[in-house]
Amino acid sequence: MNRPLVAILSGAGISTDSGIPDYRGPNGLWRKDPEAEKLVTYEYYMADPEIRRRSWQLRRRNRTLQAEPNAAHRAVAELEKSGTPVRVLTQNVDGLHQLAGMPARKVLELHGSARSVVCTRCHARGTMEDALARVEAGEADPECRECGGILKSATVMFGERLDPVVLGEALAISKACTVFLAVGSSLQVQPAAGLVGVAAENDAHLIIVNAEPTPYDELAHEVVREPIGTALPPLLDRLGRTAR
Repeated sequence: MNRPLVAILSGAGISTDSGIPDYRGPNGLWRKDPEAEKLVTYEYYMADPEIRRRSWQLRRRNRTLQAEPNAAHRAVAELEKSGTPVRVLTQNVDGLHQLAGMPARKVLELHGSARSVVCTRCHARGTMEDALARVEAGEADPECRECGGILKSATVMFGERLDPVVLGEALAISKACTVFLAVGSSLQVQPAAGLVGVAAENDAHLIIVNAEPTPYDELAHEVVREPIGTALPPLLDRLGRTAR
């Protein structure tokens, strides 16, 4: 007998216990500083060297690369280790699911990764660590070493399309899964949020774990409002035992 496939869509809320702020929550980055959104908007970033300089300073200051997985990330990895088929579809760019022990091939990073950089001209890739070392050494806006093009974080900025291959895989998983959990996501950013509707249309058991109401709550079989770090481990443990 095949075990049920569990799909987990994770948003910023799963990483707040690791010290990474969310974007749209009550204390989110965009609510505190609406101008910050320009720093991750492709059109502004490409057109304005000053925006790029500010973006590199923001990356230098943020804690993403120093963050450690928390109890929620570890619980997801434990579910996978227990033998339950798990696929993570994450809106996050922090890489914490993989650091917690989820195999990279089972994590789809819908919005890319903040741990890498990519050239906007030749598409050469490098590590964010190396790029930030250049900023620390005095390069305000480090350029691509291969072609001199503009470097950016390998994340999907506002105004950029999601990778169609990654999105296609996420759609296939959403259609095939037996259980679909949306964890720590406002479910306001498309097309990632639409995966919830796809799962529901294909009769998945839908569970939403989020502090604030989402547009998809009425489709859910369960809505959990408790803190993710305390609510998710027992919830996933129950799912794992049910799947055995």
